[in-house]
Amino acid sequence: MVGRMDPSDDAGDWPDAPFPTPENSGDFDPLFSSDWDTSEPPVTRREAADDYLFEFGPTPAIEEPYSFQRLTTERYPDRYAPEYAERMTELQRQLRESTIVVPKPERRLGVTLRELAETLLLAALIFLAVRASFQNFRVQGGSMQPSLEDGEYLIVNKLNYAELDLGFLDPLPFFDSGANPIRELWDDPNTGDVIVFAAPTSPERDFIKRVIGTPGDTVEINPGTGEVSVNGTIIAEPYIQGSTACGESCIYRVPDKNSGEAHDTCGSDECYFVMGDNRQNSSDSRQGWMVPRENIIGKAMITYWHRGGPNIGLAPNENVEDADDANAASD
Repeated sequence: MVGRMDPSDDAGDWPDAPFPTPENSGDFDPLFSSDWDTSEPPVTRREAADDYLFEFGPTPAIEEPYSFQRLTTERYPDRYAPEYAERMTELQRQLRESTIVVPKPERRLGVTLRELAETLLLAALIFLAVRASFQNFRVQGGSMQPSLEDGEYLIVNKLNYAELDLGFLDPLPFFDSGANPIRELWDDPNTGDVIVFAAPTSPERDFIKRVIGTPGDTVEINPGTGEVSVNGTIIAEPYIQGSTACGESCIYRVPDKNSGEAHDTCGSDECYFVMGDNRQNSSDSRQGWMVPRENIIGKAMITYWHRGGPNIGLAPNENVEDADDANAASD
């Protein structure tokens, strides 16, 4: 039978050794040694520990005990990666662990229909803008041979002769559009230009001819030689086929711009005298009609289909020269 120990039984067994000091401490451990000096007041374990920490300093603390798994995965991160997984750097691994994936919301039918409508509207606006600026035409007949063949396709620039009415700006202060508010954006039709226009005799049909006379010009055809002169000067026409013959007359005067004669002649402020390059097979201004400015669709710019195949080139517009200057240049 084990009885309870009486502390008084061992009261006389305490050693008489002095209390340890820094000089005689040696390997003395104040927390666990039994060599206490009974002559001095007993030192508590807390006080002994404080003295120890003051003398020797604190022992290093371990924040988190290392396990074998943690040690090996830090030294060899790819060894414990899933099989066939892509190897990642430490930065990639940290980014992946800190990335929050937000699930993509379901696409609503209304949003899809709206985007489809916006796309169709944008495509329609682009088509209309291009259509308002350029248009393709197909040459029918041989009135423009040899410059343009029957069945040849070309692109017409509709902005080349575009006009702008500045009258709508008259209400603004310090602005006056003047007596003639119409302004040309780029240029007027010039002698030698190949133009597409609605025929005055058949507005539903489009003709393609070459401009020979502009407002205020006098065009004259020599019935003997077939030479064409503008304002008394014979022009060089290397682009024609055949000889130019007279029509109802051999002298044609184009009315001045914005004149009453112009309205009487073509019903417009501007009239233009045109002829086809195939002079013996062309219906043109020699028959007594001229082209009003409003009927002109545009200036031929590019040909892209010739003799049954693709063939891109510039339209046969010419800078008409005097015949004498052209002959001097050729000599």
